[in-house]
Amino acid sequence: MNINTESMPYLLSIALSILLSLLFIWIVLVVILLIRKPETQTLKESLQLLPDIFRLVRSLSKDPALARRTRVRIALALLYLASPIDLIPDFIPILGYADDAIILGLILRSIVRQIGKEALLAHWEGSAEGLKIVRLLAGVDSLRKH
Repeated sequence: MNINTESMPYLLSIALSILLSLLFIWIVLVVILLIRKPETQTLKESLQLLPDIFRLVRSLSKDPALARRTRVRIALALLYLASPIDLIPDFIPILGYADDAIILGLILRSIVRQIGKEALLAHWEGSAEGLKIVRLLAGVDSLRKH
C-alpha cells in the first residue's frame, strides 16, 4: 500500500476543520438551548442533541423515499463541512466558525421544513424533548397546514 505523505497535512487540516466546526456548532446549539430552553430541558438532553441530529441526517440520507433535492441539500451540508473554503476563514476567532454554524443551521432548517413533521418524526431517534427543540429551531411547529 502506497500512502502519499504530501497530502497528509491537507487531509489533517480538513479533518481538524470539520472537527472544530462540529464542536463550535455543538457549543452554539447548547447556548441556544440554554437561552431558549423548553421547561423540562436538562443539560444532559442538550448535550445529546448534536449526536441525535447526526443520526437524523444519516437516516434521512439513506431514505430513498425522500425527494432528491432533500438528499442533495444533505450532501451539500456535508460537503460544506468538509470543504476547506469558508465564507469567513476559520482562523478568524469566533466568526470563522460562526458562519459554519449559521449556514448549517439554515440548511438543517430547510431540510426539516422540506420533509415535514411526519418524516421528521419517522426519522428521529433521539428524545422527545430533543425533537421538540429541533422542531422549534426549524420553525416546523409554526408552519401552517396547506
